[in-house]
Amino acid sequence: MHQATDKILASVAEIIRDLFDEYDGPITPELNAKSIAQWDSLANVQFMVMIEQKFKIRFTTDEITGLKNIGELAALIDRKSSR
Repeated sequence: MHQATDKILASVAEIIRDLFDEYDGPITPELNAKSIAQWDSLANVQFMVMIEQKFKIRFTTDEITGLKNIGELAALIDRKSSR
C-alpha cells in the first residue's frame, strides 16, 4: 500500500473506533465486519455514511457489497478520491 492508502486507513480506523467503541482490537487492512461483534447491517450503513461524509465521495451498492475488508475499502476510497 502506498502513503495515501495508509492515511486513508488511519482515518477509517478513527471512524471504526468512534462507531464501534467496544472494539479495541487491531485495525489492519484484513479487518472485516465479522471481526467486530457490534458490526451488523445497521452499523454497516452508519459506517458507510460516515466514510462517505469524511472523504466527500459516494459509493454504489455494488461497490459496497463487493468489499471484503478494510484494505479494499481504503483502496476504493483512494481510487474515488483521486478522480
